[in-house]
Amino acid sequence: MAATAHHHTNRKLVHRAAAGTAAPTGTAPVAGATGETTTTTAATARPAAYAWAAARIGIGWVFLWAFLDKVFGWGLATPADRAWINGGSPTTGFLKGAGDNALGGLFGALAGHAWVDWLFMTGLLGIGAALVLGIGMRIAAVTGTLMLVLMWAAELPLANNPFLDEHLIYAVVIIGLALAGAGETLGLGRWWGNTALVRRLPILR
Repeated sequence: MAATAHHHTNRKLVHRAAAGTAAPTGTAPVAGATGETTTTTAATARPAAYAWAAARIGIGWVFLWAFLDKVFGWGLATPADRAWINGGSPTTGFLKGAGDNALGGLFGALAGHAWVDWLFMTGLLGIGAALVLGIGMRIAAVTGTLMLVLMWAAELPLANNPFLDEHLIYAVVIIGLALAGAGETLGLGRWWGNTALVRRLPILR
């Protein structure tokens, strides 16, 4: 009798395992030879998605705040009398300050030009808004990386590191945000990606 019961029990366990119900209730399925299961991936992906979203919003705010402070001169980085709305140049101080650096001649020659100010300020506003809202992440990654690399180049040689500073770190993170689809969490990225315009032009995603 015991042997018969043991035989029937083994058959039931084999049948349940083949049907995919062998794991006890409340435990994560064990990863097999093909890799992690969907349950395990979902459990770890959710916190990571929120971390990427927080990084996206934080860096977006850095760009937006720089735009607002330079426009209105709220007294933190830009005095009121140097605000853009009061006739100040948002780029002249930084570009003139790079005059003694390795590429100072190139960047110094750009200081004071209206088109440079407009290009820079448009970039700050567009990149910041895209990151905070979670839309246009691909374009934000390209333009943001370009702007940050140019700002990094204007400061060469660096005072505190042979080659690496926060500009390059921000650039790498922005690229990672676009690749990770970070706009879909705490942002409008999912809605934006489903619009007819973005489906027709995926670069706008």
